[in-house]
Amino acid sequence: MDVTDAPPAAQGTSAPTALPTADEPWGVATLAGKIRGYIERLGTAWVEGEITQWGISGGNVYGKLKDLAEDATVSFTIWSSVRARIPADLKQGDHVVVLIKPNFWVKGGTLTMQVFDMKHVGLGDLLERLERLRRQLAEEGLFAVERKKKLPFLPHCIGLITGKDSDAEKDVLRNAQLRWPAVRFRTIHTAVQGDRVVPDVTAAIKTLDADPDVDVIIVARGGGDFQNLLGFSDERVVRAAAACMTPLVSAIGHEADRPLLDDVADLRASTPTDAAKRVVPDVAEELVRVHQVRARLSMRLTHLLSAEIDRIGHLRSRPSMASPSWIVDTRAEELTRFVARGAELAQRIVDRETNRVGEVRSHLRALSPQGTLDRGYAIVQLATGAVARTPDEAPAGTELAITLAEGRIGAVSSGPSQ
Repeated sequence: MDVTDAPPAAQGTSAPTALPTADEPWGVATLAGKIRGYIERLGTAWVEGEITQWGISGGNVYGKLKDLAEDATVSFTIWSSVRARIPADLKQGDHVVVLIKPNFWVKGGTLTMQVFDMKHVGLGDLLERLERLRRQLAEEGLFAVERKKKLPFLPHCIGLITGKDSDAEKDVLRNAQLRWPAVRFRTIHTAVQGDRVVPDVTAAIKTLDADPDVDVIIVARGGGDFQNLLGFSDERVVRAAAACMTPLVSAIGHEADRPLLDDVADLRASTPTDAAKRVVPDVAEELVRVHQVRARLSMRLTHLLSAEIDRIGHLRSRPSMASPSWIVDTRAEELTRFVARGAELAQRIVDRETNRVGEVRSHLRALSPQGTLDRGYAIVQLATGAVARTPDEAPAGTELAITLAEGRIGAVSSGPSQ
């Protein structure tokens, strides 16, 4: 909102109402008065943040309050009268909620926040917020077991997120290299407590996740009190870990109040040392396991070969393998009998059918015209070829053909005999 939009009451009764121009500009006091009038309309507000500066002068406190998530800071002033009512142990680095009222100092042209009340954010409040976030993330399925990724058996490159020159870094590197000397690390040093934890760790997770050489990521810190570990329960860190495609191991090392990163990670290690042991296999143990497997394989193979050799020996000792010709010899006599019987049966069938054919032939011959002729009969045919059956069919002078048993003769009919 532009300062010229403020109502006349906020601009002061002596301030002109006309808008400034190049020919008739406002004075600095007029502008400052308008800014002050507008700011005074905001009233008081409760604000949460971290004290980043705390200085006492003349009984008053002059400090700065920083946002917990964003890069934003405001100055504040606590007058001595108010300081007597607020907790005496307030100091730089504390997480507080403050009742403030914006105040614009016209003479100096500066904006400060006048504090009317200030108190620590209680542990109960933090736990309540943390539990609320935990339930929300659980409902979204970010803690589900089925979404957790399996760690590689032998990672060639491990991404490590930890504090620079920290005990956690030394523990992870030392134990991992003792177990597998050839393992490589890509380490990103970040803040592990304070306001830089969230942006540093979030950026480091994304960077390592985008590196194709990194097979697994370890986030390590050597424990700490509850408030120092709050950064590892921040929603941005937790969601970055959940979105990570590379398997991620949380090794914050705090058992009592485990941060939310432990729940969303693919594997939770109790300490940085435990993380190194869980991620990197022990070369000595693996060699022993390889030797044991080779020994078992050798024993099983030897047993299998012995069994097969015995089996082949049994097969070779069988009659069919020892003397293969016995099969032909034992079947030869039987085959001879079958051949002889087959020939006998075939001859019987031929003889029987031959006799039958002779009988049929004799029967046919007995019934045939030739058989009748052989018995002394003859067949008389007219010139037309028709067979003469009665004397009337052959009157006198009719030429006749007479078929005998052997041959034919011609004749002339003398007519029917009386």
